Amino acid sequence: MPPKKRNSGATQSKEMKPTAENASPEKKESPELSLKKHGDKDAEFVTLCKSLHVTDPVCDRAWTLWKTVQESVDEAADSQKKLWGACLFVTVTDMDATCFTLTQVLKAVCLNVKQFIDLVRKLDVNLDTISTKVNSALSRLDKKYDVMLALYQRFEKTCKKIFNLTSDGKERETVRTCWTMFLLAKGRALQMEDDLVISFQLLLCTLELIIKRCSPDLLQPLYKSAISKIQSPPTRTSRRNQSKTKSRVVEPEVDVQLLETLCKENECSAEEVKNVYQTSFMAFLESMDLSRSPDFPQVNDVDQQYEEHYLKSRDIDGRMFFNGDETVLAPKVKISQVERTPKKNLSDEDGVLVPPQTPIRAAMTSIQLLRGDLTSSGDQPSANLVTYFKHCTVDPTQDVQKRLETLGQVFSQRFGQAVGPRCVVYGRQRFTLGVRLYYRVMEEMLKSEEKRLSVQNFSKLLNDSTFHTSLLACALEVVMATYGESSFKNGGYSHGGADSAETDVCFPWILNVFNLTAFDFYKVIESFIKADPTLSKEIVKHLETCENLIMERLAWRTGSPLFELLKQEHESGGAEQVETPANFSQPLQHNHTAADLYLSPMRPGLRVLPPESSCQTSSQPASQPTSQPPRPLKSNSLSLFYKKLYRLAYTRLKMLCSYLLSSHPEFEPIIWTLFQHTLQHEYELMRDRHLDQLMMSAMYAICKVKSVDLRFKTIVTAYKNMANTSQETFKHVLITEGHYDSIIVFYNQVFMQKLKTNILQYASTRPPTLSPIPQIPCSPYKFPNSPLRVPGSNNVYISPLKSARMSPGIMTPRSKMLVSIGESFGPSNRFQKINQMVNSSDRSLKRTLDHGSTPKPLKRLRFDVDGQDEADGRLVTNGASYNWSLIDVKSLNSKPVCRF
Repeated sequence: MPPKKRNSGATQSKEMKPTAENASPEKKESPELSLKKHGDKDAEFVTLCKSLHVTDPVCDRAWTLWKTVQESVDEAADSQKKLWGACLFVTVTDMDATCFTLTQVLKAVCLNVKQFIDLVRKLDVNLDTISTKVNSALSRLDKKYDVMLALYQRFEKTCKKIFNLTSDGKERETVRTCWTMFLLAKGRALQMEDDLVISFQLLLCTLELIIKRCSPDLLQPLYKSAISKIQSPPTRTSRRNQSKTKSRVVEPEVDVQLLETLCKENECSAEEVKNVYQTSFMAFLESMDLSRSPDFPQVNDVDQQYEEHYLKSRDIDGRMFFNGDETVLAPKVKISQVERTPKKNLSDEDGVLVPPQTPIRAAMTSIQLLRGDLTSSGDQPSANLVTYFKHCTVDPTQDVQKRLETLGQVFSQRFGQAVGPRCVVYGRQRFTLGVRLYYRVMEEMLKSEEKRLSVQNFSKLLNDSTFHTSLLACALEVVMATYGESSFKNGGYSHGGADSAETDVCFPWILNVFNLTAFDFYKVIESFIKADPTLSKEIVKHLETCENLIMERLAWRTGSPLFELLKQEHESGGAEQVETPANFSQPLQHNHTAADLYLSPMRPGLRVLPPESSCQTSSQPASQPTSQPPRPLKSNSLSLFYKKLYRLAYTRLKMLCSYLLSSHPEFEPIIWTLFQHTLQHEYELMRDRHLDQLMMSAMYAICKVKSVDLRFKTIVTAYKNMANTSQETFKHVLITEGHYDSIIVFYNQVFMQKLKTNILQYASTRPPTLSPIPQIPCSPYKFPNSPLRVPGSNNVYISPLKSARMSPGIMTPRSKMLVSIGESFGPSNRFQKINQMVNSSDRSLKRTLDHGSTPKPLKRLRFDVDGQDEADGRLVTNGASYNWSLIDVKSLNSKPVCRF
């Protein structure tokens, strides 16, 4: 959507009531097109521009854009008008022009939101057609539409359970008013309108108000009985003209009983919804003059005020969802994905019902699990943690408490600034949960360190402010990701633009709030995940993405301690290389802890360990024999960072090569050698840049010297299809300080100039020695709580139950059968079916359960866990071996979950 300009709109007179279909928010300031000036353009294009009230400069620029892409876009004649609409959208976004709303252009060219987004992206036929500004606007629009669609779908289902159908259609008018009022409340209360959780909580507040003020005849029994008895009877009669001295009964601010019923029916935290009501929603009611009046909201007033808000924002008209308008129709594939979970978890004889896993239900379930897991964790350190603090040479308790108080205030204020002016209280709620998680994970880390080192004095670690700040930041990132407030819609880049920058709390927002470097935050991620086995697979994946973003670009920002470590490492003379190429083929050992990394030496040289220090490890002796000169110690944090960096870099390069160079497999190790050389010896090229920029440049360089015609346009086209990428990476590359340009300019002016001699060596008869290929291990975060495939089977997985509250009744498998051993399971013959599925050589029962046809013969499968191949029918993990030829319920003490 075009970026907002809050104060640029002209004030419209009360007599003028523009509609979404035929009015422009800037009609007064946008003079009509002069047809004489545009005689060189297609008449229908000019007519479209005139209907959308665009200015002459916008018309000219959009037509120029159209001529640029016309030859490259292969579209039917009837799609020409749609492409014109896309060109106009791109133009007004780039120019910050205030001409039309998104809904207006969608209606003018007969497209829905998703079709329009796809069409605009198709215009990106070369490096300069779609700017990063437009791409950010599209990403914002895409996410906001998904949120609005999810909210309306839940709203529609909820209203069917609340209101009775009437012959005169009064319930439809009531529901329409409720939806419009919610849209208005969301627009006024939230700056970050794509926050799914807070928006949904605000929706429940709106429903509470409408339910208690509508006629009781419209309500179904559950909600009619849920209204408090002390509630004053609703009325639609205006009391504005009644005498002010006349007394009347004033309704309570919130009907707690009714709100709790709504929250229970929608699996939402009543405590959080009450806070939303008392802060954001009450303020909205005050602005509407509805806070102390029992009157039903005036339909026309609500509609008119939302109309004004919508025209000012130049966004999607949310009322179109209620009208079933084609511009906001949900793509059919998305509906099928939302509803794909079977209504019954097991087969017919077991009647455990599983509701569809919609976005809102998934979010509410995740929040419930997080809050439940942290219920027993207090806001203060546990007795065990206090003991660890007291065992320190310097007790960190006071510093910890003071730091939490300071950072808590900073976080809450910045959260409120981003999400909405009255959302500081929500920030406090998030921070409270984060503190509980921070304490719990810290305690688990210390227990692990005590077991590893046989010491209890962690004074140096626990008095390290950076360690505490990083640990707290990671806990808060987990909380915000659980609430859906931190995601990676745009390849990890912030959306850009003045308005959007203020409303983006996606990682690395938390680093900016705490003034924390990405390299320091990176040190705690792996240990954090290992210390909390209750983290969901989605959250672990989120943290892994954070880690990748740090390695790709965030750790390479100017001012990062990474550069100082690299400088010291390369200046140390006798010091070992950052990462010896010979080690590439060795498995990556994930045995470094947060204590290891935070207490790792910051400079080469012998490290003297004080008696109270806890940073000694089995691999690092405390002293050297006096007869030998001091041996410089490597930085553990730097070494592990580079090991992970190389493996990430090679994984991404291998994927890109598979897209582009499948006919030249011999090029991959050559490109990798140049790529690895750059990262090790020319690391300054990474300063304020992205790992993938060096990767694409290395690929282009090798193809160039090998006389293979591979253009940058082809490279970036393939690159865009890779996961977690953004066009910002190849369109906005640092050239010189303060100057950015495309990756082609970067290659010509920077990369090639720096590496010309090295690049040309690959064209000679004696090229450089190839770098070893890194071994790509399983993810370090695939712990036992991740489903593991049973050896020899193609459709049987097992994973331990992470929470006692998770039973088959609330879990949502993507296939036909889910079993939690140790809980009520159903008929005994189910275990016989499982045994038959596991043992059967032809796996025919798999199809029998699914009522499918005769299966094709399965190829021999290999099972890989932690880098070990297992083909003899046994599962090897953590040194234990399990034979799955038979499931014996009595012999299993845990509750593994099997998926079929």
